Amino acid sequence: MEMVVDFPGGARVDAHFGSYTIKTDQPPMGGGEGSAPTPFLTFLASLGTCAGIYVLGFCRNRGLPTDGIRIVQRIHTNSMNGMVENVELEIQVPPAFPEKYYPALVRSAEQCAVKKAMEHPPVFDVHTAVV
Repeated sequence: MEMVVDFPGGARVDAHFGSYTIKTDQPPMGGGEGSAPTPFLTFLASLGTCAGIYVLGFCRNRGLPTDGIRIVQRIHTNSMNGMVENVELEIQVPPAFPEKYYPALVRSAEQCAVKKAMEHPPVFDVHTAVV
């Protein structure tokens, strides 16, 4: 897969792949307009939404309603360096959701490909090229 990242103006940085564009920006205090999430917030959102895809799939495969289900993601950072130390994903279900499926919901969310990529990070090869 290839993504093309460009700089459409200001502090915006966009990624294009297939027919999609992911737009990012910086907040005004960071020199941007705050017109889109920062790249890091987009990355963090990919964790919760990826887990959500697996929870959704689990429910759909069993004919379970997803009304009232949501995932609350909490990011805990190191106060000294600001780095993410813990990502908490709380799967909230309505009272009528069958309790016997709680552990399976957790197992399904743990299958998230973004989470797995973080647990087993790829090798990065950053270089320049003249085009």
